[in-house]
Parts: sequence; structure tokens; C-alpha cells
Amino acid sequence: MSISEVVEFNITGDMTVESIRTHSAPLTVDRQEMRGTSPQSRLLAQSLRMTVRPVLATWARASALPWPFGLLDAVSARLHPPIEGTRSHTVLLDNCRAQWVRAEGISDDRVVLYLHGGGFLACGIGTHQRLASRISAAAEAPVLMADYRMLPDHSIDDAVADGVDAYRWLLGRGYRADQIVIAGDSAGGYLSFMVPLALREQGLPGPAGIVALSPLTDMDPTRKVAHRNAGRDPMLPRQALDELARISNRTDARSGSTRTQPRVCPIDADLHGLPPVLIQVGSHELLLPDSELIADRLAEAGVPCELQVWRHQVHVFQVASDLVPEAQRAIDEIGYFIKTRTPALTVVRGSA
Repeated sequence: MSISEVVEFNITGDMTVESIRTHSAPLTVDRQEMRGTSPQSRLLAQSLRMTVRPVLATWARASALPWPFGLLDAVSARLHPPIEGTRSHTVLLDNCRAQWVRAEGISDDRVVLYLHGGGFLACGIGTHQRLASRISAAAEAPVLMADYRMLPDHSIDDAVADGVDAYRWLLGRGYRADQIVIAGDSAGGYLSFMVPLALREQGLPGPAGIVALSPLTDMDPTRKVAHRNAGRDPMLPRQALDELARISNRTDARSGSTRTQPRVCPIDADLHGLPPVLIQVGSHELLLPDSELIADRLAEAGVPCELQVWRHQVHVFQVASDLVPEAQRAIDEIGYFIKTRTPALTVVRGSA
């Protein structure tokens, strides 16, 4: 029996997730080298190398200082509003808020749950609302952005729980699981894998697809700092990954976590039964090995995975779609993936 036959039987019969795990055959990663490097993208990379990278390196050496991460989100909200015609409003979840984003002229055939990046420490709705609105337009779908709890006050487990709550909120509004795609960038890419795994543990139906942009998939920085990209990423210094891991471990210890083993990251998890995945990453990123490794692990687990490696693009370059033409191309690819993973059937649902 092929994997497609197993999945079809699961929809119409009683085939369990364990059965899918048993019958899933290894696949090959669909790796695509996305060529073309515009002058705008080269300018962006050089600008980040001279500004953001030194700041992050300084933060790694002095993370205990009162860094104004909240101010970053507030300023970004004013400087980078959603694209014209977008409507949005706040949604209150159990332990955090979320933002409901609708680009102009979209349908309710599908929906995206978006989990922002920022190293579990920074960013939020303000920094990512413009990207969310562009994804909404490209996918012709509303986007629910979860403003999940973050380090150092809350653990990564809390962030995963908030993602699950946001998914439950969508189910409660009448969306079926096969109409939901979970997406995220960087640390949010980590969550885009861990939330479906948590859903599986809770017996909830998983999403129709996963989109991960420059995902962090391993909290252990060892592989990344040994990679050739460790010194050439124009944005992320390797010291920042070491400090992020230390902060996460300290938060777990302070919160009284009963965990006796290292945190289970996406690359170490049982990935069988996950839906098809689209990964986008820059060729010179510090997190490229995380993308390559999770793609290999997904293929080994029989999960279809498309890995797009964008030549010389920076970390989460999709945010720069107003400047960089490759970024808008990437967003169009995201929209296409989401639309092909979800049915074009409008359902009656609760107001959102």
C-alpha cells in the first residue's frame, strides 16, 4: 500500500496515525536551488551586516541588560503597516492575544496560523503584520497571528501551548483541519513543527500543511557553528545561538520543568504522519543546516518536503518584500503551496 493510499484510507476509514507511521515509506527531498540575486538583496545583506549583526553580537555578550525588545515591536507596527486594504483585529486566547488579518478580496476556503520569529525573545504582531498581510493576499486566506508567550518570562513549552490554543480557536470557529496551514519563520519555524506534534499528542487532527521560513529546528548550536555559513551569515552571529540556548535552559530550570533530558527539537522528534512541508531558506544562512537536516528527517519519515534554497538571501528575507523582488517571489510560492494544500470549499463557520 502506498502512502497516498494509506492517507486516503485514514480519511474515509479507521486507519490510525500509528498505521501511517508503519506504512510510510522514505521519500526524497524535493530540493530546489532558487537562482537570482538582485542588487536590492545584496544591498540588504550588506546593510544587515553593518547594523543588525553587530547588535546581535553585542546582545549575546550582554543579554542581561534591559534590551528594548517591546519597543522594537511597537515601532515596527508604525513603520510597517499591513498592505493596503487589509483589515485586522485582536483576538484574545487563553494566555496570549492574536491578530486576525484579512487582505482585501480573500475567501474563507482556507486559513493560515502564523507563528512569528524573533528567537523566542523579540518581535511580535507589529514586526510581522505586513508579512502576514502579504501571505494573506498570496494565499487568498485570512491569517491568525499568535502573539505567543516568550523567553525569558515563559518557556518554549508555553509558546507551543499558545500555538495549540490558536489552532483550537480556528477549529472552534468552524474551520476543518484540512483547511488550516501552519506557518512560521525562524523561532516560529520551530513552532510550526512542534505545534502539529503537540496536536498529535492531544489527539487533535493535524493541519493540511506546514510552511517554515528559515526555521530554527535544533536548539543545540553545535552543527550550525561548525558549518561553513557560521562566518558568512550577514545577519545572525553564531554567539547569539549559544546565548539563546543558555537562556532557554535557564528558563526551563527556573520554571521547575521536570525535563531530565535535553529538549526534544523538531529534528529529534517522531515526524511520521506530518503533512506536506514547504521550507524556504537562504543559501548563506546560519540556519541553513537546520533546514537541510529537518528536510532529510521529514523525507526519512515519509513526509513530502519541498526545500527551496534561495541564493544569497538573508534570514527571513520574505519580510523585505517591499525592497527585494526575490522576497515577493518567495511569498507567491508560499501562497501557491497553501492553496494547493487546501480545498476550495467555503464552509459555514462562526464569525471571526
